[in-house]
Amino acid sequence: MSDFRNEKFPVGVLYAAGGMIAITLAVVFSLQTGVIAHRPTAPQAREIAKVAPIKSRNFRFEDRKDGALVAFDADTNAEALVLEPGSNSGFIRGVMRGLMRERMLKEQPHNGPVKVTEWADGALTLTDPSTGRIIELGSFGPTNRASFAALLAGDKTVIVKTDPKNANAGFFGAAR
Repeated sequence: MSDFRNEKFPVGVLYAAGGMIAITLAVVFSLQTGVIAHRPTAPQAREIAKVAPIKSRNFRFEDRKDGALVAFDADTNAEALVLEPGSNSGFIRGVMRGLMRERMLKEQPHNGPVKVTEWADGALTLTDPSTGRIIELGSFGPTNRASFAALLAGDKTVIVKTDPKNANAGFFGAAR
């Protein structure tokens, strides 16, 4: 075994580490107190640039007893999308699970509508009015964005089961 008792740790490394910590704390403090301005979020940037919505629809999501996820137009109560159990529809289900979890944590009703909006700058957002959450759908890639864009387009879609091993119990946690 090596004997390191007579070795000294380089003091310069300690000063460098302390300096990095000090700089990090100074930047965080400056951001929190407003000395350094925050970058605007995407919704704030759209508001500043006065970007108008092109199309917007409200949807209400429900689980069917067989595990299918059904999206209804919240204004007309017409079915807009049916995701059969086991269908290749993970993104929509995942987003809705996340929203339902947040609603549960904030003690909001799970059956309230969500709003999908297409903006003039090409952005597509999902807004949950009950929690105030805004999800920029384009940040998840073009394929995932397209799933909500198709929902917004208005053609009723039924996505059928693709893999029997991948059956899903619904976004509320279990089939009812």
